[in-house]
Amino acid sequence: MSRTPIGRKRYFLLATVALLASLSGLAAAQQRDPCRGQDGARSAGKAAMKRVAAVVTTYFPNSHAGVLVDKFLRGFPTDAGLLAPRMEVASLYIDQIHQRDIGRQVAHQYKIPLYESIRSALTLGGDKLAVDAVLVIGEHGDYPVSEWGQEMLPRRYFFEQITGVIARAGRSIPVFSDKHLAYRWEDARWMYQRAKALKIPFWAGSAMPVVWRRPNWEHPDGEPIDEALVIGFHMIERYGFHALELLQSHVERRRGGETGVRSVQCLSGAAVWRAADEGRWSTALANAALSAIENGPGPLDPAAIDEPHVFLIEYVDGLKATVLMLGDNGWVQKFAYAERRGDAVDALEYHSDSGPTHAAFSYLGRNIEEFFLSGIAPNPVERTYLTTGVLEAAMISRGRRGVVVATSHLEAIRYRATDRALRPSQPRPTGASAGPWPTLEPGTTPAAVARPVKRDGTVRGKRRGS
Repeated sequence: MSRTPIGRKRYFLLATVALLASLSGLAAAQQRDPCRGQDGARSAGKAAMKRVAAVVTTYFPNSHAGVLVDKFLRGFPTDAGLLAPRMEVASLYIDQIHQRDIGRQVAHQYKIPLYESIRSALTLGGDKLAVDAVLVIGEHGDYPVSEWGQEMLPRRYFFEQITGVIARAGRSIPVFSDKHLAYRWEDARWMYQRAKALKIPFWAGSAMPVVWRRPNWEHPDGEPIDEALVIGFHMIERYGFHALELLQSHVERRRGGETGVRSVQCLSGAAVWRAADEGRWSTALANAALSAIENGPGPLDPAAIDEPHVFLIEYVDGLKATVLMLGDNGWVQKFAYAERRGDAVDALEYHSDSGPTHAAFSYLGRNIEEFFLSGIAPNPVERTYLTTGVLEAAMISRGRRGVVVATSHLEAIRYRATDRALRPSQPRPTGASAGPWPTLEPGTTPAAVARPVKRDGTVRGKRRGS
């Protein structure tokens, strides 16, 4: 049942070339300072590297910024080894300084200019666009929660600022936005259309589709699917998004490609199990997914699960899919997927734990880097455009006590899957993925001081540049 992804040969070629090019310099740099990683090796080739601006909400240990930006600085720990960065982090913008901030320490350590505005981060304090790509991490921070329980993270605001600079520059650069496009559909639609209008290579998504799988399997391209189900857990919005991305990464490969979503319903508590009794989702398929989890909890046990939720999704072509979120008490701690095609059932687990390296973000980061360098996204951004809308509909349904939410705005999202993503082929992290990865402790090293903005917003007459 194991299937090697099409991008695997390409990945190992890239990995081998990168390893041979950087091995000696990398070892020497790590002996000098294990937290600096590739910094010494980066300096020699800095002039030839393309530049990326990192725009983040907040930056503390194990935050998304803390485990993704550092890969672009120190290298990407993967099963194939520690792969050298191929881009320079040229600037950093942090929207909120966390009480356990390490972002300023990282900026000081790697001599990255820390700017007080997104515009300055993209222009490097000047008047014109001066970077070649933008890494946006709009996750974590002290932001309000909507009436539907959504974290009101400023992903659209970040994108507005970024595209404003790009529009005035008259040239497009790739932009990656971590996780779903926005908490609100109107914002996501604006971002998607804005990127199209400016011809910006745009990508977004979750790290979960490129983590370790057991077995290494994905839905055969062009084959039909009769039923699909994902097991999820933990926070309904944050982790529900990951579950939706896993679901979509398989069902988008079905015969006919993606057709859009007609409706979404989210049920909670006892209503989850009543829906199963009514045949609205399959406990047999759920148990098949659970059985794929090594050392998992065993078959469904409603009495052991706190705060269950289920997303019931109906696609335009008639496919019905389920996301079963099984609480936050640790009964299940992995994502799993199962699907039925006729009498055949396929199931697999997803493994993201690699210890201190957080190497799941290495594989996401390496895909982002390849996207920045090539301008070609590993998978269509429409995947995340669709899951963004499904997630919002699920949150609204939950807030309205389980009503069915019609999603006519998602019915026209149609696309074909691609196989460009680089991901591990082993079932568990090995080599550098599982290796040591020293991290900074807040307040233990010098911190950079942000560069103040120069403009006051009252420029008169003809404006030039960005």
